[in-house]
Amino acid sequence: MEKLLELKNVHVSFHTYGGEVKAVRGVSFHLEKGESLAIVGESGSGKSVTSKAVMRLLPNKTSEIKEGQILFEGKDLARLPEKGMEKIRGKEISMIFQDPMTSLNPTMTIGKQIMEGLRKHQNMSKSEAQERAINLLKLVGIPNPEIRIKEYPHQFSGGMRQRVVIAIALACNPKVLIADEPTTALDVTIQAQILDLMRDLQKKTGTAIILITHDLGVVANLAQRVAVMYGGTIVETGTVDEIFYNPKHPYTWGLLSSMPKLNAESKELLAIPGTPPDLLNPPKGCPFAARCPHAMQVCLNHMPESTKVSSTHQAACWLLDERAPKVEPPEAALVGGAR
Repeated sequence: MEKLLELKNVHVSFHTYGGEVKAVRGVSFHLEKGESLAIVGESGSGKSVTSKAVMRLLPNKTSEIKEGQILFEGKDLARLPEKGMEKIRGKEISMIFQDPMTSLNPTMTIGKQIMEGLRKHQNMSKSEAQERAINLLKLVGIPNPEIRIKEYPHQFSGGMRQRVVIAIALACNPKVLIADEPTTALDVTIQAQILDLMRDLQKKTGTAIILITHDLGVVANLAQRVAVMYGGTIVETGTVDEIFYNPKHPYTWGLLSSMPKLNAESKELLAIPGTPPDLLNPPKGCPFAARCPHAMQVCLNHMPESTKVSSTHQAACWLLDERAPKVEPPEAALVGGAR
């Protein structure tokens, strides 16, 4: 498969009154044409910052991409001038944000908001853009689009607003769609509908998707590959089956163990003790070492390099070193994980 997007050793920092927050530290991954990649991890792990770095939507005055490359079709987006990004943002790479109500302009009709990108990037006339907007609303499952195109965001339910946001993101047939927690603000029934919609749209359009989430159930339903983030770094990557059925990093074990399981004898949910690292003063060793029950002295002092488990699976953990003691994942991390 051909790599469409590739991040190489990306570092992103925020400059605050307290000092430099190293929010993303050496992130590398790739996205192939037409595939779905999920980036998972708890809040503060760097998922959304990474996605906004790809879109170059980070605040200019307080943040910077300090190091690394973000390669899209041979162009390094990290170094591309803003005028160049304007031609890519919304046209080649689109983004769905967490809350559809804050993503939409309450003073503009839905139709105008969909047509805006079409007229800017596709040079369509007003009538052509309107026709395309109606077809997009049909595509995302909104009934009576000819009428609803004239309505405002407050006249739509949460699930319908999210469908509108997806229509806007797909308007210019982007090659990459970044979905940042697209179902967080929705109830469970609507979540399932939105995920079904995204899966169906991907089959129809062939758009590659980066799905950012902390919900492992969403990952199992939509993604083909998974990147697990913690403390601003990627600690494990693999196919969905490899991550759910053969996880190698203790943090991944913790995430899978904390999932509620229908067949579990105990009703108590397992939690990962401790708190994420302070990225004002990030640890010099493995970012998970302070919370890891299997941490060794080397984990505290040296960052582990990524170890290849298979051609599609790798993890950054000292337990994979041939000199490390053999540790088996807890049973809770392996039973009923996903599907």
